[in-house]
Amino acid sequence: MATISVIQPVAGAFDLPLNCTFDADDWMKLARHWYPIALSREIVDGPVAVKLLDQLLVVYRVDGQVVVADDLCPHRGTPLSMGKHDGKGITCAYHGLRFGTDGRCNLIPAQPHDAIPKKLHLRTYPVQEAYGLIWTCLRPDSDAAEPDIPSMPHWEDHGFQQITCPSLDIFGFAGRQIEGFLDVAHFGFVHADTFGDPNNTLVPPYLPKPTEKGFEVEYRSSVGNYPIGKEDRGKAGFEWLRHFRVHLPFTATLVIHFPGESRMTIMNAASPISAKVTRLFAPIARNFDTDLPVQDVYDFNDKIFREDKRIVEAQKPECLPLDPRMEAHIMADRSSIAYRRGLRDMGLSRFFVA
Repeated sequence: MATISVIQPVAGAFDLPLNCTFDADDWMKLARHWYPIALSREIVDGPVAVKLLDQLLVVYRVDGQVVVADDLCPHRGTPLSMGKHDGKGITCAYHGLRFGTDGRCNLIPAQPHDAIPKKLHLRTYPVQEAYGLIWTCLRPDSDAAEPDIPSMPHWEDHGFQQITCPSLDIFGFAGRQIEGFLDVAHFGFVHADTFGDPNNTLVPPYLPKPTEKGFEVEYRSSVGNYPIGKEDRGKAGFEWLRHFRVHLPFTATLVIHFPGESRMTIMNAASPISAKVTRLFAPIARNFDTDLPVQDVYDFNDKIFREDKRIVEAQKPECLPLDPRMEAHIMADRSSIAYRRGLRDMGLSRFFVA
C-alpha cells in the first residue's frame, strides 16, 4: 500500500493571511493596532467586503451592531460578502447559513431544528465607531483597558461641523502616504492648483516633540490648507499655525489655526489594505463655513489627496526606507525623520516581501 504523506501544520503558520505582502514579524506588530476599514454610513446592513493587512474581512450591521469577521463561511469556505442580508443577519450564498450578532450562526436552512455546532460561528474582531468610521484590530491587546484609537481634536466640540470624506485608494505603502501628509516642503509644487503657493516655499524652523503615541509638530506659515484664492497669496499679516499630531503607525491629525478663532482639524488615517495598497480615510471638523454644501468639501479634499496620490504611487522604493542612510535628507524633513525613527522604535523593518 502506498504511503500517504501528511503535512503537519507549522505552529503559528495560520496567523498570517494568505499571500501576505508583509514580513511576518512586521505583520504581527502592525496587527496589534487599530485601523479604520469603512465609513459608518456605508454599513447600512451588509455585507461589505474589505481588506486590512491582507486579511479578507466582511462587515455588516445587525440590530444596530456592527460585526467585523473573516470573509469566509466556516461551512464550505465561500466568501460571505457574496451573500445577502435578511434583516436577522447575513446569509451565505452557497447554503444559506445565516450569521447574526457577534458573528454567531443562527440558521442552517438544511436542518433548521438541529443544534448549531460552535465551529459554525464566525471568527470576529473588535469594533469601534469613531469619527464616522468603522475601526477594528486584528490582534488586539488583551491587557488594554480600551481601544487605542487615535484622538481627533475638536470632533466633539460645540460649534464644529463633522464631515467624513469618502475614502480614497492609493496604490502605495501607508508609510509613504503618511510621510507625505506630514511633509511641509511640497505644498508649492504638488498642491499649486489647490492651496500651495509656488512663490512661497520657505519652510520655517520647527522641532518635533515626542508624545506617548508618536510625536507632534507646531510651526507657523503664511501658506494655508484652504482655498484662500490667488489674490490672498502673500498677503501681509496672513499667518497660519499648523499643529500636527502623529499616532503611530499610520494616523496623523492636523489642526489648522486660521487667523482669528477659525479652526479646522483633518485626520489622515492611512489604512493598510496591503503593503502596496492604502485606503485613506479623512474625517474633518471645522467651526466655519458650516452652511456650505458638504459636497464642496468632499470635492476639494479629493483633489488635494489625488495630488498626493500621484506622487506616492510613483515613489521608489515602494516601501518606506527606515535606514536613514538610504535616502538624502534636508532640514525641512524633520517630521519625516521623526516618523521613520518612530517606526524603527516599534521594531518594524521593511514592511513587505519582494
